Amino acid sequence: MMAKKEVPIQSLDDYLPNGAYPYVAEYLHEFGIHLTITKERATILGDYRPAYDHRAHRISVNGNLNPYAFLITLLHEMAHLLVFEQYGLKVQSHGAEWQQRYGQLLAVFIEKKLFPADIEKELLRTIRKPSASSCGEEELMRVLQQYDPSASGRVRVEELLPGQHFQTPDGRIFIKKEKLRKRHKAVELSGGMVYLFSGIYLVQKVIN
Repeated sequence: MMAKKEVPIQSLDDYLPNGAYPYVAEYLHEFGIHLTITKERATILGDYRPAYDHRAHRISVNGNLNPYAFLITLLHEMAHLLVFEQYGLKVQSHGAEWQQRYGQLLAVFIEKKLFPADIEKELLRTIRKPSASSCGEEELMRVLQQYDPSASGRVRVEELLPGQHFQTPDGRIFIKKEKLRKRHKAVELSGGMVYLFSGIYLVQKVIN
């Protein structure tokens, strides 16, 4: 099980863009949200668990995200909460109801001028058609990566040539193969398993 840590609400400010804390805290208090911050998870940036049996709404967000990605992920999960409050489990997780709520939340925080101009531009596009994945739009992710200190020294999979070796954050080494539609095929050196990577996935280049 992935270790989580509860963060005192006062220190939440450390994970958010400057000026965002008062607005986020207002939502956390209003809905009694139990927020936890996790270590990096490979497949998700955040998740939401609805309130039940006298337990509070629970949201978790990866703590390794830069402040702008952290806030966007938190808003993504808060939109799930708002949809649950209104519809329960009667609608699809990322259906029209969620898209509307998420777009409304983004609009509120964009109006606060909490994001740099390049991120704000991509978020305005997101409002028109939100993605089911936190920070899921590739162009938005490219912009967000520019504010990620951990991106230093790494390259996107799409920047590698076929035949080049690369290492993922968990230490595994792959050989890049051809592109298949929107994903890039790669073979793990140890075992020969085939994997498909998003072009914007950050990896460490390995000299062949």
